[in-house]
Amino acid sequence: MAQANTTYRHVYVIGCGDIGARVARRWQSQNVAVTGIVRSDISVQHLQAQGIPARACDLGQTACCVPALAASSLIYYFTPPPSTGQQDSHCRQFLHCLDAQAQRPARIIAISTTGVYGDRGGDLVTEDEPPNPQVDRAHRRYDMETQLRSWSAQHAVDLIILRVGGIYGPGRLPLERIQKGIPILYENLAPKTNRIHADDLAAIAVAAAGVEHRYRVYNVSDGTDSNMSEYFLTLADYFGLARPPQVDWAEAERVMSPGMLSYLRESRRVSNARMLQELDVKLQYPDLMSGLESCK
Repeated sequence: MAQANTTYRHVYVIGCGDIGARVARRWQSQNVAVTGIVRSDISVQHLQAQGIPARACDLGQTACCVPALAASSLIYYFTPPPSTGQQDSHCRQFLHCLDAQAQRPARIIAISTTGVYGDRGGDLVTEDEPPNPQVDRAHRRYDMETQLRSWSAQHAVDLIILRVGGIYGPGRLPLERIQKGIPILYENLAPKTNRIHADDLAAIAVAAAGVEHRYRVYNVSDGTDSNMSEYFLTLADYFGLARPPQVDWAEAERVMSPGMLSYLRESRRVSNARMLQELDVKLQYPDLMSGLESCK
């Protein structure tokens, strides 16, 4: 793995949920000070119970509440956008908070989504392909990217964007959905998908702190060629659950939620070659079967 830049004096994780906590613990193991920023006091207590110092800050509110930054700090921006619309008002509020700071961060690393590429008909997509978001959730993420890129260029702050597909790991599997017998598409109709284990994503996020680029985008995926229905069937078999029923498109449009249908209408494979080469990462879980053992 690329050696992390430990000249950062402080690491802030904005939106310090499951992935953020995994990242925070990796920095703490290198004796770097970390602060997790979360929405609620309950989440603050949850992080503090894990030994991660935390502050409450709800970016859905207009009051500027990001704590004063230390010099030479690293910010991870992991806060999800609002659930509706095509713009990310949370990111806008975050940047408003940074504008009020005496210190600028040295680098921002943000999690986006491979959904910004839109439907590519199952084709392989590299970071050089122009984004083409087609649904609101992808528009919101691309709006976040655009806001961060404009602000970072204006203030001479490094920016790394991690475009991530599906994330799996302990506590992150759709087992309840399988147990409920919610239908899936026939495997031959299912779209191509991309995924990464939560621990590998955390390792990649730390490695991204040391890459020598002022601005760079990385596709994050384990690189395996799979589809969504194969994923559900593999999980069912591995955990000894009944396989969910399979349906065609006509039945899917009748019984599935609009949110799930929006995912199923997009098919793409993302190349992780840049991630592997430039971040010098060796994935702990290079395929789904190797990662499921950690999820028992």
